[in-house]
Amino acid sequence: MADFDINDIKRRMDGAVDSLKTEFSGLRTGRAHVSLLDPIKVEAYGTPTPINQLGTITTPEARMISVQVWDQSLAPAVDKAIRNSSLGLNPVVEGGLIRIPIPPLNEERRAELARTAGSYAEQARVAVRNVRRDGMDALKRLEKDNEISEDEHKKLADQVQKLTDERIETIDDLLKHKQDEITKV
Repeated sequence: MADFDINDIKRRMDGAVDSLKTEFSGLRTGRAHVSLLDPIKVEAYGTPTPINQLGTITTPEARMISVQVWDQSLAPAVDKAIRNSSLGLNPVVEGGLIRIPIPPLNEERRAELARTAGSYAEQARVAVRNVRRDGMDALKRLEKDNEISEDEHKKLADQVQKLTDERIETIDDLLKHKQDEITKV
């Protein structure tokens, strides 16, 4: 059974769920949270660098994020990266300190964010199903090459399907939680 590893399938499916959690952390819900800036990369020293590697990020208030940039010469680049992101934020630069007020969400923006969360979840479901398909194809090949029996193929296919169902359910739960968080005023 050199071509089939159930743990590898589980790892790849968990990777899709983890990726979804990362995507969701970038969707703002009207409250300030340091992970809101995680997807933003700043052009620093010639390479795209995560913002949290260029300064200290804190939330001094419920609707405010502050970034204390360690190298003040990078403050304009951090400001530009935040403004150019899809988050719709307008930072205020005060030397090496960048204050980012988080505006309250209107109903239209909430609906748009809920739709975006739904599309992220669908991408994660597709990724999990692709891993399932790869696993099932590997099992068919192994059975065809007489490396595993029909009974063993069925048993392993049931395990792959169970993993798939569990990950899809997790994705649906994460989506429901995120949409509730977004739509709550």
